[in-house]
Amino acid sequence: MTNDLNTLATALYVRIDDTLQASPELAPWRRAVGIAPTLSDSELLTLAVMSALLGYTSERRSLRRVAADFRGMFPYVPDRSGYNKWLRAASSLLNRMIRILAADTTLWSDDVWVVDSTPVGCGCSRETAKRSDMAGWAQYGYCASHSRYFWGLRLHQACTIGGLPVLFGLTGAKADERETLRDMLDTAPDVTASHSWQTITGDKNYYGREFEQDLTERELVLLRSARKGEAERAGAHLFKPLRQVIESINQTFKGQSWSTAAPRTGPRPRRLISSWTI
Repeated sequence: MTNDLNTLATALYVRIDDTLQASPELAPWRRAVGIAPTLSDSELLTLAVMSALLGYTSERRSLRRVAADFRGMFPYVPDRSGYNKWLRAASSLLNRMIRILAADTTLWSDDVWVVDSTPVGCGCSRETAKRSDMAGWAQYGYCASHSRYFWGLRLHQACTIGGLPVLFGLTGAKADERETLRDMLDTAPDVTASHSWQTITGDKNYYGREFEQDLTERELVLLRSARKGEAERAGAHLFKPLRQVIESINQTFKGQSWSTAAPRTGPRPRRLISSWTI
């Protein structure tokens, strides 16, 4: 094993480029005749993955690092606005490619998933709620963990105990956690198909006989905290140690850039859901 960044970037580029050559339908559609893009899809995705692996939350800083240390590997390094525009256009390809890279890791075969949601605040004043570009997307909601109301979105996620994201959903603050989890599973049927009888652990908000029956029909096993008035449920001794893991994963996600998570204009959808692994 080597921690050399040039070796890592080369390995990433080769893996991504080989995948795109083997499955050209994954790449965005382009006219057969026209000006070829200055930055190839393989180079764009390699830049995006390297930026995440190196912990950059600023596109401008990550591109400055590439221009300084990886100029020989990337002859053309776009400016921030051009890079952001291309990355948004390739968001679907980026999601699918990161899924492929995640499946190469040993964490992908972990037989336990943790499901949870966390608030993503978008503003702290009434004026912001009226004038922000997020108006129509964000909502007022309540965060029980911090006993406060907030205006923004809610990040729902399913990830391994080791912190590898498997699925995510970005919704309004009032979206039901159970319905969002169902939608995430419906969005990626191939994931559940490859993880038969996966164990899912969640808090007491993932309750309901109908909901648990639905997960059982999907060949998933739910372990959750007992609600008030319920008898102690199986796996109760596991939940307290997992709380620290869940909070750590939440903070890692919220510290990352969400520039490609959703468009900033347009009609408000009922839910924003996509698969994401990194």
